[in-house]
Amino acid sequence: MRASFLKALAAAAALAAPLPAIAEPVPAGAYLAARQAQYQSDFLSAARFYTRALAHDPGNRQLMEAATVAYLALGQVDRAAPVARRLTGGDGATQVANMALIAHYGAAENYERVLDLVGEGRGVGILVDGLVQGWAEVGRGDIDAAVAAFDAMGEERGLMGFALYHKALALASAGDFAGAEAIYSSEVAGAMQMTRRGVIARIEVLSQLGRNDDAIALLEESFGADLDPELRGLRARLEAGETLPFHLRGARDGLAEVFYTIAGALRGEANDDFTLLYTRVAGHLRPGHVDAVLMAAELLEDLGQYELATEAYKSVPRDHPSHQAAEIGRAQALRQAGKPDAAIEVLEQLTGRYGDYPAVHSALGDMLRALERYDAAAEAYDRAIALYDGAPSDAAWFLYYARGIAHERLDEWPAAEADFRQALELNPDQPQVLNYLGYSLVEKQEKLEEALEMIERAVEARPDSGYIVDSLGWALYRLGRYEEAVGHMERAAELLPVDPIVNDHLGDVYWAVGRRTEARFQWNRALSFDPEPEEAERIRRKLEVGLDAVLAEEGAEPLAVAGDDAR
Repeated sequence: MRASFLKALAAAAALAAPLPAIAEPVPAGAYLAARQAQYQSDFLSAARFYTRALAHDPGNRQLMEAATVAYLALGQVDRAAPVARRLTGGDGATQVANMALIAHYGAAENYERVLDLVGEGRGVGILVDGLVQGWAEVGRGDIDAAVAAFDAMGEERGLMGFALYHKALALASAGDFAGAEAIYSSEVAGAMQMTRRGVIARIEVLSQLGRNDDAIALLEESFGADLDPELRGLRARLEAGETLPFHLRGARDGLAEVFYTIAGALRGEANDDFTLLYTRVAGHLRPGHVDAVLMAAELLEDLGQYELATEAYKSVPRDHPSHQAAEIGRAQALRQAGKPDAAIEVLEQLTGRYGDYPAVHSALGDMLRALERYDAAAEAYDRAIALYDGAPSDAAWFLYYARGIAHERLDEWPAAEADFRQALELNPDQPQVLNYLGYSLVEKQEKLEEALEMIERAVEARPDSGYIVDSLGWALYRLGRYEEAVGHMERAAELLPVDPIVNDHLGDVYWAVGRRTEARFQWNRALSFDPEPEEAERIRRKLEVGLDAVLAEEGAEPLAVAGDDAR
């Protein structure tokens, strides 16, 4: 039921997000520039141009809504609220405008006004409104009314999990930790589908109840032994016998949690630009809500707004446990913004501050590998692997896999193969490793039967991965099993229709079974998809003289193929 509700919520979000074309006369330049900026998710330019258009047509409701969206996307609730107030003054108040006003009055802790908005039907939607009502009652000091509001909302189809989660948070924020734990340990607690943040809340509740051992057990059960800085700090404090404070300090924090909760539910279900509004409201209601900041930054990255994402990541304080994660995100955003040297500098500085965390060195290695600086990448992975010192970790297999890729690109095959095999020792059925090692062996014409078995296992795990299916077809081709290879290569081309390597491989397989006209067609397709220069030159040569002649020129044996069937 929760899944169906989220689909309905996402559908409502999709309807709310687009802005209609404006029929009323406004300055054409400002309006067109604003629309283009909005289309590109350039919220800063959209806000500027919509504001300019509003100066010429201050009563235009569509312009007001567009400006409100842009301001909220920037996290500028104080600029969005006055526009939203004008927008809701007449008929047809909008979801986005109501959201801006709830954020404005909630931040001012004017809970009576928040309740008025919801009571007048000027809310955001059934889920948000029910949770907002409960927290506004907490703000008024009426915990019984808050519990009643959460209980009433929980009776709605698909909403029990949200209601229980926020009811437990509200009770804990009011000091009723026993009541909160009774919800967490109840038979219906499974409806909450606890997130990381929810698990941490329960850990704090257990600590407040003097149950640090239970809190440690829950932490280890939920997150394993390989903990990030925040979780490592929590465990150290619990082991020292410290009583953890509860992270929600009152109704305003609770309201922020409402919007953050919905943002998490919407993510992947609704448009990123609409989900972003919820994260921004959460951050406004609770300045320093780092999880909301990080989600906003990730959404901005997905929207291609790398400068805004960098700015968001950079706002995480250096002394916050999530500073490490924020800096890794900032480095990635800088690289995507075309600033690779700045990205590397961020990560190198991070290794100085968090040098005992493998994830930091791994992130630096990943960045260097993406930039094709394989020597330096391998050294970064060396440091990350050394920090594990044989200790079991779910992440260790990836370090060997990534270092293996670096060695393979450096033409250090023995070291690469050893790393790939070590990765498989740690994670025997990992399809990425099976595929990479298997494909590499095929390309080197080594251990072909073992390579085929590895790739077949990878395909079984990931049957819809075009790259892995391509590897299977290519392995069969290398083994001379051309007819068997055809179906797999055609399937790979269906899954990755514009990949130059896959189309080139399909051409070779067609040639091998005598379908030479189709082979040339696929090689021409491969050329149209911008292959690497060396590959493009080889494909052109195949089109000129055929695959057998190219193989002979390269010192390889020509294929034993059937005649041209002209298909």
